[in-house]
Amino acid sequence: MAQTETKVLTAHVPLPLAEKIDQMAARLERSRGWIMKQALSAWIDQEEERSRLTREAMADVDTGQVIDHRAVQAWADSLATDEPLPVPR
Repeated sequence: MAQTETKVLTAHVPLPLAEKIDQMAARLERSRGWIMKQALSAWIDQEEERSRLTREAMADVDTGQVIDHRAVQAWADSLATDEPLPVPR
């Protein structure tokens, strides 16, 4: 198996967060570094998805594919009633 090149990154984190990382590492019987890699990978995936969704939404706006705010507000307000409105399209 080929070994991936790595780079050491250093970050100062608040003590309570560091303690949670240590607790998680102990509970999962994993290293602190493994926990940090998992967390960082998940955060990057989340941010990439957020960016993709934002670009997709902006493309919809550019092509006029939008829903009127009043229709969305009326729908949201109706969710607390016995007869919610259908999702606006």
